[in-house]
Amino acid sequence: MGIASLVLGIIGFVISFIPLCNYIAIVPIIIGLILGIVNVVKESKKENGKKGMGIAGIVLNSIAILIIILWTSLFASVATSDEFKEGMNSLNTDYNSYYNYNYDYTY
Repeated sequence: MGIASLVLGIIGFVISFIPLCNYIAIVPIIIGLILGIVNVVKESKKENGKKGMGIAGIVLNSIAILIIILWTSLFASVATSDEFKEGMNSLNTDYNSYYNYNYDYTY
């Protein structure tokens, strides 16, 4: 379980840096986090349990979740900013003025 947690953590960590694709990585990240926690709990009951991969998986999955939260907050703050709204309004105005011709088809 520790290896699976580590692999899912690496995959989730890499995908979490890709904007708007990082939401796909939430499912493997959560599964990897659960597997890492279960591995650490199981190995802590053993006398010489190897918890390293489970801990690394927990850390990578947790960092990936934080990166996704940061990307989401960044996009939310940009989308609600006044400069973004003004830019979108000017694009809309330019588009409308370009495509709103008054065609006169009377002969």
